[in-house]
Amino acid sequence: MQARPAAPARRSFTEQARRTQIVKAAIATIAELGFRDASFARIAERAGLSSTGLISYHLAGRDELIGQVVSEVLGAIGSFMTERMAGAADATTALRTYIEANVEFIGADRAEMKALLEIFVNGGFAYDASTERAVVSPIEDILRAGQASGEFRDFDPTVMATLVQRAVDGLPCLLAGDPGLDVASCAAEVATAFALATRAGA
Repeated sequence: MQARPAAPARRSFTEQARRTQIVKAAIATIAELGFRDASFARIAERAGLSSTGLISYHLAGRDELIGQVVSEVLGAIGSFMTERMAGAADATTALRTYIEANVEFIGADRAEMKALLEIFVNGGFAYDASTERAVVSPIEDILRAGQASGEFRDFDPTVMATLVQRAVDGLPCLLAGDPGLDVASCAAEVATAFALATRAGA
């Protein structure tokens, strides 16, 4: 019988806190300087570390650090969305809530979203067919439920879900060009557009 590999040592509270500190500093640095200029030296400086060696001690390298940044941002989005979506009573409310909550997060957590966009645009985040399905599927579920309940008209749920997601994904680019954009009004416009596009009898 083959011996099982030893389980990785559990990180201490201090080690985990330092990793979190580094990841948050990386997010802020990437958002401010861009993906390519966010060196370990600049990240260490922002984190208040005495040397870049402390980053290498806690993370295997740049790839792991970027992976942790992506996980941190996506995890924050997931938690935020789960909380906001919990009270949606029907598909119509769920679709509007999904759009408005996404836009709210993007507007409030601009550094995180800018960092994620920088990583994506520069090839630091692998976005393949399975990732696309994972992103679009929750919207598809809402749309199919709305069609089943008679709230929504007949349309291709995959196409409509993709349109919804692309509309939301485009907001960080709009904010980059116009930081003073009224995010709440933007959310209302996008939500209304898709309410009109999906409603039964349209």
